[in-house]
Amino acid sequence: MRTEPQNIDYVYEKVFIASSIVFNLLVSAVYISTKYENMRLVKNLGYPFVSLIIPFGLTLIRFIQNRDEKRVIVSNAIILVYLFLELLFDIILVFPFREILWLHAFYVSVFYAAEFSIIGVSFNLNKKMGYIVLFTFMILLGYLTYLYLG
Repeated sequence: MRTEPQNIDYVYEKVFIASSIVFNLLVSAVYISTKYENMRLVKNLGYPFVSLIIPFGLTLIRFIQNRDEKRVIVSNAIILVYLFLELLFDIILVFPFREILWLHAFYVSVFYAAEFSIIGVSFNLNKKMGYIVLFTFMILLGYLTYLYLG
C-alpha cells in the first residue's frame, strides 16, 4: 500500500476508492428510483454510472503498468466487464434482458462478481477505506431489500 500524497499511485488508489463509492451509491439510487417507479431518473442515472468505465479503466491501466497483484488486475477487469455489459444492455441495445432468465442470471452474477471485486480491491488498497466501501455496499443491499420487500 502506497500512502505518500505526492506519489501518483496514491492518486489512482483514491480514484479507485471514490469510483467504488460512487458505483454503490448510484446503484442504490437506481433501486430507490425503481421503487418509486421513476424510470426517467433510473435511465438518467445510467449515464453517470456507465461513465465509471473511465476511472476504472484508468486504474486498470495503472495497476497493469505497476505489475500489481494479478487478483487486483483481474478484479478491476471484472468491474469493467460489468460496466460494459450495463452499457451494452441498458444504453446501446435497450432491450428487456431482465425478462430472459438465463441472461438476467448471467448479468446478476457478473454484477456481484464486480461488487466483490470492488470490495476486495478496496481493502487491498486501504483497509480503512475498504470498510467505507463495504458500508456503501451494505447501503446498496438495504435499498435492494427495500425495493423487493418494503
